[in-house]
Amino acid sequence: MFNNRLREFREKAGLSQSELGRRSGIAESNLSKIENGLWQAWPKARRRLARVLKVRISELFPEG
Repeated sequence: MFNNRLREFREKAGLSQSELGRRSGIAESNLSKIENGLWQAWPKARRRLARVLKVRISELFPEG
């Protein structure tokens, strides 16, 4: 399992997975897998998500 705060920041921004996917260019099904800790987001995806959600990558994907 991979830890992240994607769901928390997505909901705080008032975005659905569909809308976040549209804005970031990442498929909704992949976002679901990332949010549920089944997949680890690649560096490019991390940058896109952080940019759309207006947070630092380290906030969104804390190490540990």
